[in-house]
Amino acid sequence: MKDETAQKGLLISPIRNGTVIDHITAGEALNVLKIIGITGTTSESISVATNVMSGKVGRKDIVKVENRELLKEEVDRIALISPSASINIIRDFRVFEKKGVDIPAFLTGVVRCPNPGCITNTNEPVKSKFEVLANGGLQCMYCDWLITKDITSHII
Repeated sequence: MKDETAQKGLLISPIRNGTVIDHITAGEALNVLKIIGITGTTSESISVATNVMSGKVGRKDIVKVENRELLKEEVDRIALISPSASINIIRDFRVFEKKGVDIPAFLTGVVRCPNPGCITNTNEPVKSKFEVLANGGLQCMYCDWLITKDITSHII
């Protein structure tokens, strides 16, 4: 029997200022937290909802981070694992800016090359640089190494 008194919607407190990352691929919220450097020992106040219903994509995750706006590099990393995510900048409890994520054609300093012989894994001061392929894979611009699966584990 269905409980008629159950409330509909999410029971997550609104934030005054900060960032809401919405439409995250279901199951990826904890990876998003890792990408933006939130480990549980940082001072940000966060809310996480996982596998919630979405009319747009079926199921999704949501992350709210109070008093923080994401850097472009962080948004680029999120785009790798959740290309349909949206970033909402909140100011004074209102959506100030809403934007989607775009996977750039090239990623610099975002992904670690898995090739131990790559120049980016030596003592040389060279940041990794990958081309984003049409199939969603990544190709190192220095050693041509391909990353085609488990991209999350290579994100710096």
